[in-house]
Amino acid sequence: MPASVLRVLPEGALDLFRAEAWYRERSVRAADGFLVEVGRGLALIREAPDRWAIFRKGARRFVLERYPFSILYRVEGSTISVIAVAHAKRRPEYWRARRPQ
Repeated sequence: MPASVLRVLPEGALDLFRAEAWYRERSVRAADGFLVEVGRGLALIREAPDRWAIFRKGARRFVLERYPFSILYRVEGSTISVIAVAHAKRRPEYWRARRPQ
């Protein structure tokens, strides 16, 4: 059963905004594709949040197919909290201290 609420922590939203801006500076098409891929990932996570294995510190990870990013999230009761949209190679695990409030 899907969780009823999907929320993006402010830090996760900032990750997404920065990544989208980086792509947009280089290619509008790439930026749009990135946002579509993230949207697809969020929809899949919301449909079945327990589908992806626990990655680190209780966070689960959805790996984007066409971009080197992962969506990191925690499930607590009926809430899915997106804690990061993290690049696969930059600043590994910088998001670990982030907690839903």
